[in-house]
Amino acid sequence: MNLTSQQLKLLAAFFALYVIWGSTYFAIRIGVASWPPFMMAGLRFTLAGLLMYAFLRWRGAGNPNWVEIRGASILGVLMPAVGNGFVTLAQTEVSSGVAALVVATVPLFATLFARFFGHKPRRMELAGIALGITGMVVLNLGSNLRASPAGAFYLLLASAGWAFGSAWSKQLTQPKGLMSSAVMMLSGGLALLLGSAVTGERLAAVPPLAGWLAVGYLVLFGSIVAYTAYLFLLKNVSAAAATSYAYVNPVIAVLLGVLFLGEHVGAHEMVSMAIIVTAVVLIGWKKAPARS
Repeated sequence: MNLTSQQLKLLAAFFALYVIWGSTYFAIRIGVASWPPFMMAGLRFTLAGLLMYAFLRWRGAGNPNWVEIRGASILGVLMPAVGNGFVTLAQTEVSSGVAALVVATVPLFATLFARFFGHKPRRMELAGIALGITGMVVLNLGSNLRASPAGAFYLLLASAGWAFGSAWSKQLTQPKGLMSSAVMMLSGGLALLLGSAVTGERLAAVPPLAGWLAVGYLVLFGSIVAYTAYLFLLKNVSAAAATSYAYVNPVIAVLLGVLFLGEHVGAHEMVSMAIIVTAVVLIGWKKAPARS
């Protein structure tokens, strides 16, 4: 079977979202052991945005206009800053696997927020939302989130911010091509660094090699590669398909956490994973058209 260039791009983008983004929870967990959370997330996105902007300008891309900058900056605050910044903050208190499980509810939030932009949920989507809420209740019965109500709140705030940005992205004027990614990451990174300064974050010591490697991985793969892939999918496939990474990310994150970080996964976490992933599948499920 010969695949077209567009199909290959879509496959590569889905791989980046499914595997690379699933591993970023592992990298964040390592990073926050030596970096303040907002500072690390801000450094990650600011560096990624600057590198991508410089590369695009070197390739001859024009500067975006103010309307495009405003649209991309709004999404930068909602998605990298709120969406990822609070995940990073939460992982100072909860395991990487549990963080990924809560973030798996993004498609549920995205479906709810899509109503603001004229989308009426189907019955299957409503069933998925109800089932997803059930999964969150089960997850909260476990020891991980009960021990950290603040961590649970940060993760829900992050999921809501990311989902609202995803739903709004098709309505906002943005720079063309990859310049949209660059402006979003740069604006989100600067917002996070401002948040770091306002909250008084300080480095206790120079981060070890593992801390720098975690930031480097997040800059190159978690931001430049995977984030660009996500924006590419948002423009080329449905929102449900673009957010389908939520099916796989929790599994990747839980496996890496158990294998390399010694994280414990209990019965509540396993049951909630099954419920939440099933809920996300229901939201993305579309009945195939009848053949004539």
